[in-house]
Amino acid sequence: MIPEADHTPDGPQYEGRPLDRPDDEVVDQGAGFDLRTLVSRRGILSIAGLGVGAAALAACTAVGNAAASPSATRTATPSPTPTPTPTPTPTATAPLPAGEIPDETAGPYPGDGSNGPDVLEQSGIVRSDLRSSIGGGATADGVPLQFTLRITDMANGDTPFAGVGVYAWHCDAQGRYSMYSSGVENESYLRGVQVTDADGQVTFTSIVPGCYSGRWPHIHFEVYPSVDAITDSANAIATSQLAFPESMLGGVYALPAYDGSAANLAGVTLASDNVFGDDGGALQVATVTGDASSGFSAMLVARVDTTTAPTGGSMPGGGPGGR
Repeated sequence: MIPEADHTPDGPQYEGRPLDRPDDEVVDQGAGFDLRTLVSRRGILSIAGLGVGAAALAACTAVGNAAASPSATRTATPSPTPTPTPTPTPTATAPLPAGEIPDETAGPYPGDGSNGPDVLEQSGIVRSDLRSSIGGGATADGVPLQFTLRITDMANGDTPFAGVGVYAWHCDAQGRYSMYSSGVENESYLRGVQVTDADGQVTFTSIVPGCYSGRWPHIHFEVYPSVDAITDSANAIATSQLAFPESMLGGVYALPAYDGSAANLAGVTLASDNVFGDDGGALQVATVTGDASSGFSAMLVARVDTTTAPTGGSMPGGGPGGR
């Protein structure tokens, strides 16, 4: 069901808020409007006693597998209908890293408007399940992966960085980036935005990315200071990448869907990678549980220091460097 705007003397509004794009449908207002809707609903549902987890359902976005995307430190809130037992993420055993998450390039395929394509302008980008393109289209095939990013605020004693926007994206099993790579230019899968909860966490449902030539398998992410800031990539307070431990990759890359990844992985190491190579990804390798047959859960704690100027960001061209 497509939500309808209310026509008022002050112009079209949805849930009491003016539309950012008055001439467009509610579902075409972009990530900033979607995020404000999400945050607004969190407040309303919290007052009603429905819990933060239920508030992750935005009106104009279909969030798949919400019950299977828990925060490990979150306490379940009773609801009128039974909910499945959540699959735990390894938050409880993830220690605080030794330093701030390293600033890294967003690469040539960010889709954040910094070099052309801008998925952050699309309503529907606020979601937890990244596997399908927004509004239909292709669905990425691969080994199931749930990955959790826990953001802490170094400037305030590493308290949970609640209410910040997190945009995450990565390649598919064949090493292709939606919106850019040949054959998937018109797709938008494996990209999504969420707002951190009270524990500073977001959890996405996705697939294990493939390994393409010259890069260790990874996931890109940007952290934005507020809901309103996320529509401009220049506002990011951190840009970094999550790396995967080698121990999980052999079984994944032996599968037919990942044809070519095993050979590409054999040609690179964490130490030789042009992003993680300076320290072997010491602060960026995720804690992972699971297996190639049932899927994986990954967890990374990212400490963000707002007192230092971010040095990461997008690069204008393609090629293997910095991707």
